[in-house]
Amino acid sequence: MGSLYLSKLSQAELSSLKERLLDTQNGKCFICEDTLDLMVHQSQIDHIIPTSVGGKDDITNMAITHSSCNESKQDSDLRVSRVLARFCKIRDACFEENRGVNLNDILLSYGGSKYQLHIASHDNDSSVRFSFSESGDNSVRVAEVYTDDLSGFKYFFYLFPIEYLFHDERINPRSIGQNISKLVKEFFLKRPQLHISLGWTEIGQDNESAKIQIFDGQHKAAAQVLLGVKRLPVRVFINPDIDVLLTTNTNAGTTLRQVAFDKSVQRHLGSALYIDRVERYQRELGLDSDDYSFSESDLVNYYKGESREMKRYVLDAVRDYITHNPENKLKEYIDFGGRRKEKPLSYSTVEKTFYSFFIYQDVMDFPIDYRLEEGENPREIEKEQILALMNMIAEEIFIGKYDPNIGTARIENKIQKGEDIPEPHLIAYRMSKEEILYNWLRYVEQIIKSYFIMQGKPLDEKRLFQYRFPEPLWGRIRLFLKNLRNLPLWVNRELSATVFGGKQNYDFWQTIFETGSSPQGLRVLAEPLDLMKMIKE
Repeated sequence: MGSLYLSKLSQAELSSLKERLLDTQNGKCFICEDTLDLMVHQSQIDHIIPTSVGGKDDITNMAITHSSCNESKQDSDLRVSRVLARFCKIRDACFEENRGVNLNDILLSYGGSKYQLHIASHDNDSSVRFSFSESGDNSVRVAEVYTDDLSGFKYFFYLFPIEYLFHDERINPRSIGQNISKLVKEFFLKRPQLHISLGWTEIGQDNESAKIQIFDGQHKAAAQVLLGVKRLPVRVFINPDIDVLLTTNTNAGTTLRQVAFDKSVQRHLGSALYIDRVERYQRELGLDSDDYSFSESDLVNYYKGESREMKRYVLDAVRDYITHNPENKLKEYIDFGGRRKEKPLSYSTVEKTFYSFFIYQDVMDFPIDYRLEEGENPREIEKEQILALMNMIAEEIFIGKYDPNIGTARIENKIQKGEDIPEPHLIAYRMSKEEILYNWLRYVEQIIKSYFIMQGKPLDEKRLFQYRFPEPLWGRIRLFLKNLRNLPLWVNRELSATVFGGKQNYDFWQTIFETGSSPQGLRVLAEPLDLMKMIKE
């Protein structure tokens, strides 16, 4: 505990102090704020403000916590640790819904995102006026309106109560990561916010209420709300072209690299831009909103100034549809942030394998609605069948077998130390390593190609998943997965320090599957893989 005051107390006096502190804290742990029961929980007394930064070594600067909370606290100052523990609770609740936490989750947890704003132009559009009457404040506010010289967008600044702020998940779908802890500590030390949040709103003709939607600066806003701030400064664009804001925000995280967007976020933004470009194409050519008689190639040719970007948006829409499809069973096992240790697959691995192998990488020349009603649209078949393959893999390898509580951290080291890792978890963990998955998914691809060849069907191999797979082929794929999963090497603990001990390249595992031995001559398989045997019972 590092306290001279506590070291002088007898055991009886220490127990009495714990009871007094717990009573002061209403029976709650100071950090996690959950119930602390001295009869069943291990507990610790610690300084609230560390003595190293001037905190007193006496009872006025002490709190009682669960031992587990104190040992895993995220900052030496217990007040900061308590704020970060609150964030973790919000984050974990979002993970239960298989998604990341964003600013809206934090605003809602702290009483924000309640009211839309009645806002009107004022004084020949040189200002806007509004009030916060829903929160009991009927005074009229007036804010000067400015015009951006380059974009022509109008905007104003104001300090808004958090009850009137919302997060725009469409323009900014990024989740908030654990690195928000650095911002919380920075603001806790009373250092100022250097960049204000950006938002947008609409001012209608009929005094309709509108949201103030934040699309940039959510991390700084979230950190302040977590620290109890009730009002945030925002630069608000008035009736902006959302397509321009969406494109600008996407470019900030892709081509300009001003923001560290995860790949999955980039794809989501690209998908949104694809939808916007389709709607714009329909408007500008006078087409009905349900008219999709044009092709992906038509879109690329129409937006000539951004043809490269348009191709990326098309493919982003395909990837995003598969990734976030509510029926995607593999999604639960994909780490989209690339920082956590609970899930076996990174989104980057999914892109390098499933999407790189199986999505046709060019734009299509046939109409978007080609044979859509009959269920024979090639692009839709492609998405449907990649999703089906992912679900089959989830069923055979992960569901009911991979334990997120064990996770991926130092698995091979734990095995080498003699720890007992359940075999189903070990199999799922090893089979999902990128260099291994890369190879066996290639074998799935070969099985599919061979089936069509044996049926005498000519095909374009680049568009493999756009040909509908018959049930016997799906049966072969499932048998391959079952037989692959049952290979002894996945549960061979003797291989932990050798073939599984570090990250290998793709060729390393290709050699093992083709010859049965590693490039160094270590025997790994009893015999090389025989794909004909692997698709039989």
